[in-house]
Amino acid sequence: MTGVFAGRTALITGGGNGLGRAMCRALSAAGARVVAVGRSRNTVTETVAGLPGPGRAAVCDVADPASVAALAGELADEEISVLVNNAGVAGPVKPLAEIEPTEWDDVFAANVRGVYLMCRAFVPAMTDRGSGDVVNVASVSGKRPLARRTPYCASKAAVLGLTTSLAAEAGPLGVQVNSLSPGPVAGPRMERNFRLEAERTGTTPDAAERAFVSRALLGRMVSEEEVGAALVAMLQMPGLCAADIDLSAGMVAR
Repeated sequence: MTGVFAGRTALITGGGNGLGRAMCRALSAAGARVVAVGRSRNTVTETVAGLPGPGRAAVCDVADPASVAALAGELADEEISVLVNNAGVAGPVKPLAEIEPTEWDDVFAANVRGVYLMCRAFVPAMTDRGSGDVVNVASVSGKRPLARRTPYCASKAAVLGLTTSLAAEAGPLGVQVNSLSPGPVAGPRMERNFRLEAERTGTTPDAAERAFVSRALLGRMVSEEEVGAALVAMLQMPGLCAADIDLSAGMVAR
């Protein structure tokens, strides 16, 4: 493969669909060898089959220490120089007082513990080599209020804190650690949210979507392809460390 990332291997969690699949495609198109990781063998295999360059599919539950350890053993022959922690869940959409502790714990297990476990498994080899990149996918929802989404917002705020703290540890050893915070991304997850909001308010999903995107300065959501392009751009910024890149079509600005 040729391209700006030729000779580098990138591991992307949540690589079986949505943003993860888009980021796998973007990095592959830029020349990286991609390791797509997800909980479903079928979906990550489909991702790898659609890449423009070489890739590898691997199964892992990032919230499970044993599963992450097994993944690290399986990939012992790979020199992972880019780690993208994208796997996560949206969690419940309801008032905090109605959220069960198990629902809260499930969100934090996937969205925060998974990032910690993956970094714990793969960052030491980067610091030993004195080079590498970690990008943790956070969210604009970790930086601004979003009613009825408390576990998700709190978990993404935790990812932002984890990122800057890890950057303080790994940056002096040559590893750049940053976060990427997409705003609402057009696709099935947001369609689900618009349906739920329509049911709650007695309107239509289309009306709920229009009201939502009117808060963005560009008057729209971002696309999966734009998130992939942002990831590629971040990895080409040699001075970027402990930073968060906002990709929200201006949603945070209001």
